[in-house]
Amino acid sequence: MNLLIILYIVNFLRTILIIAAIYYGIKLFSKYILPLLVDKGLKNMQQKMQNQQRQNQRSSRPDGEITIEDNKNKNKDKSQTKGDYVDFEEVE
Repeated sequence: MNLLIILYIVNFLRTILIIAAIYYGIKLFSKYILPLLVDKGLKNMQQKMQNQQRQNQRSSRPDGEITIEDNKNKNKDKSQTKGDYVDFEEVE
């Protein structure tokens, strides 16, 4: 009987120790590692936005240059873009 009680106490203490280790592991992760990951992600996103901005500035035309761009949507048939008309009746 005493052995059974000792085994229950040992298992209970081991469970408490595992729960405490998980709790402090999550606490340390969220305090030290998570901010580093978020900061790295933000810097990566900022770098992509800057690269995109540079590409847009390079592709802009110098002053005085004239270009003619054809609108390709004019060539499409207007009936294709609208869809089908469905007649309906109200049910009371």
